[in-house]
Amino acid sequence: MANFTKETHCSCCNLKLNIFRFLTDDEMNEINQGRYEVQFNKGETIFKQGGPFTHVACITKGMAKVYLEGNKGKNVILKILKPTELVGGPGFPVDYRHHFSITAITEARACFIDIHAFEQMVKANQQFAMEFLKHLNKATINIYDKLQNLTQKQMHGRIAETLLYLSKGVYSNMDFETTLTRQDIADLSAMTKESAIRILKEFKDDGIIDYTSNSFHIIKADQLEVISKTG
Repeated sequence: MANFTKETHCSCCNLKLNIFRFLTDDEMNEINQGRYEVQFNKGETIFKQGGPFTHVACITKGMAKVYLEGNKGKNVILKILKPTELVGGPGFPVDYRHHFSITAITEARACFIDIHAFEQMVKANQQFAMEFLKHLNKATINIYDKLQNLTQKQMHGRIAETLLYLSKGVYSNMDFETTLTRQDIADLSAMTKESAIRILKEFKDDGIIDYTSNSFHIIKADQLEVISKTG
């Protein structure tokens, strides 16, 4: 069950996204008035695809997965969120609906900001608006890269790309332990769980990686890079 807290003022928080540094003290106070923090357990939903877009959220602790919910339970994970990432989505200010789901994959905490207060800051503060636009465009570029990887690479290349993304972009280590399931790894790679397990075993048998349960070790990162580019 999610717990609601409000431990500190936004101006004193060390976990806020850099774009908030462009707000004045009065604007920060206004943001803080309608803000609250929620503690999530692993597996709890933060945003639901199709749900009303009432708040933007900043992940301040733990990790969460952003994914598109498809037909018959076939999901595609777009990215893994870490502190301190701001999440909302393309529903702002279009239809004020969430176009993807976000679920905690560890114990996590998120800071929720009322969408109307956030929208007012975008309208009132040009520098803040430009930085927010830059933030959105970077996220869009990452989605384009993800789309290219999923549509132009074969399965071995997609699994290699996923392993490199986890080791470099998420855990920042060639040795990492993850709470992601094999299904999650498959959803990151747009394939079935059975195919993902088979390719992971092939990589292990070839000495490219090693793993035990959810602990992974990238042995031959250069070879994995080649597979990612050519696979």
